[in-house]
Amino acid sequence: MKTIADINFEDKKALIRVDFNVPLDDNGEITDVTRIEAAKTTILKVLEDGGAAILMSHLGRPKNKEEEFSLGQLCSKISEVIGVEVNFVDDCVGPEATKAAAELEMGKILLLENLRFYQEETEGDLDFAKQLSELGDVYVSDAFGTAHRAHASTTVIAQFFPENKCFGALLAKEIESLDRVLNNSERPVLAILGGSKVSSKITVIENILDKVDEMIIGGGMAFTFIKAQGGQIGDSICEDDKMDLALDILKKAKEKNVQIHLPIDVIAADEFSNDANTRVSEINKIEEGWQGLDAGPKSRVVLDAVVNRARTILWNGPLGVFELENFAGGTIALGKSIAQATQNGAFSLVGGGDSVAAVKQFGFDDQVSYVSTGGGAMLEMLEGKTLPGIAAIQ
Repeated sequence: MKTIADINFEDKKALIRVDFNVPLDDNGEITDVTRIEAAKTTILKVLEDGGAAILMSHLGRPKNKEEEFSLGQLCSKISEVIGVEVNFVDDCVGPEATKAAAELEMGKILLLENLRFYQEETEGDLDFAKQLSELGDVYVSDAFGTAHRAHASTTVIAQFFPENKCFGALLAKEIESLDRVLNNSERPVLAILGGSKVSSKITVIENILDKVDEMIIGGGMAFTFIKAQGGQIGDSICEDDKMDLALDILKKAKEKNVQIHLPIDVIAADEFSNDANTRVSEINKIEEGWQGLDAGPKSRVVLDAVVNRARTILWNGPLGVFELENFAGGTIALGKSIAQATQNGAFSLVGGGDSVAAVKQFGFDDQVSYVSTGGGAMLEMLEGKTLPGIAAIQ
């Protein structure tokens, strides 16, 4: 795996595919700078070697070059986070971009306009990729969040740099962390899968059954498993058409000697609201008119013991509706358990949009081993797929 550590960027212009698809509020202000901070190591390495950095990214899903999707509005915040002034050019190909890249001095940073202002980007257009490639001397792939897309700037462009391409620090760390969980893990290995739907995690579950010793299935998807086994789940979320599949997963797990843990009790509510009436209920005896919205107190104790005997932990998906304060307790308790296990020497990897949001919201992001930056890309790697953005560099 060739990374930025293997290249000296002196007098070279590094064309870096970053992921600056950051969340913005109604005033166009960035609400979370994690993705910018994640790119900092790579950018500074290029500058410290005596090179220049040309950054390219997408932002949102523009239809027609709308101003609200311009990367220009991010410039001052990126400069602040990186600690170096970032220059901006309001195109990513064509005469203006070519001129700005040609005139870029060593030690400086240039940010190109939103790649998705051109539909050729998402179409993986060869000519568009070639035009981008002509702006730099070395191609650095550092956008894990888009590595599962065969777009012009993430995949197609790499062929124009047969010798001069590498992974950035962030993408290298993502690959290394996932590899450590899936292929080079210290046992016992525990996977925690939450969220609302079994259907979105089927392939993940099937792929990692061979690689884990224990699995916690929580959140809304647990009710499909409980109902499939004859439990009463009241008005809780359930995918009735996936019950046979749930039973099949339980059967396969037993054959592979993988212990599956489901919550044993829940905090049930009489409506989907933070102001709802609540009661603790056994997960398989929820009355009609009530729905499980969080893991209950007994479940938290049992799952804590499971987490703390693991040496490698993968967490993807919350245990309850943590966005509502009264149903965040199970997810917070799980975060504390994982933080404790990590402190005791376990390796913990957190990934997937909701889990990442939860660890940040409750302050666990610096108490786990690694927080992944790519939801869809991470899920596809867990499913055993080869990501086009990674294959293009390897």
